[in-house]
Amino acid sequence: MSEPELIILDDAQSLHVHAAEEIAHFAGEAICMHAEFTLCLSGGSTPAATYELLAERFRLSVDWKAVQFFWGDERCVPPDDPASNFGMAHRTMLSRLDLRPDQIHRIRGEDPPAQAARAYEEELRASFGLGEGEFPCFNLALIGLGDNVHVASLFPGHPAIHERERIAVAVEVDAPQRHRVTLTPPVLNNSARVMFLVAGEDKAAAVKRALEGPRDPDRFPAQIIAPVHGEVVWLLDRAAASQLSHT
Repeated sequence: MSEPELIILDDAQSLHVHAAEEIAHFAGEAICMHAEFTLCLSGGSTPAATYELLAERFRLSVDWKAVQFFWGDERCVPPDDPASNFGMAHRTMLSRLDLRPDQIHRIRGEDPPAQAARAYEEELRASFGLGEGEFPCFNLALIGLGDNVHVASLFPGHPAIHERERIAVAVEVDAPQRHRVTLTPPVLNNSARVMFLVAGEDKAAAVKRALEGPRDPDRFPAQIIAPVHGEVVWLLDRAAASQLSHT
């Protein structure tokens, strides 16, 4: 397990541009080697500007027909709901690229949570050709960071932090859109690369807890992200990194 790499950009706009550049680079690398790029998208507000850049400035830089899109978590709402992670990605990026329906592997937030989790697990098993006990390996998983140091929909103190067998589970959390579906830690940690995208002074305390706090994933779930064979990159703007001891 390698140490996380920290990349600190001057501001949020610089972070979004750098993230889009890195995603385009990783896509080209994977497509060249394997004829496919598997990308696990993050929800929330931070990645939206990066997705817009990918659909605009980097539209011709990536062979988008060779990209498979997945999600790290989803709120249990219809896809046209403003809170939908799929909906955000569709508005900012997916609808603006010439994609086939079979490239988009969304979590069905409109279905009952447990049913949606099982269906997404089956979708991942089929997409990656998984056998019993195997987990998907994304070329790149994008991850945000909550104010309470949660990642995907793995919240402090939730039993899902300790899940080791399931690929996706339904969770109920203390947040708007309480019912959600999330990938589990062994899936996120089976990624070839994990990239955190974190911007803003309001995330500075969470960044410090995740990177410099005592080792306690139950309190600081972001600490569970530690791929054995993969790489972890934290893209931060200066505001988000402002409380770190060494920046």
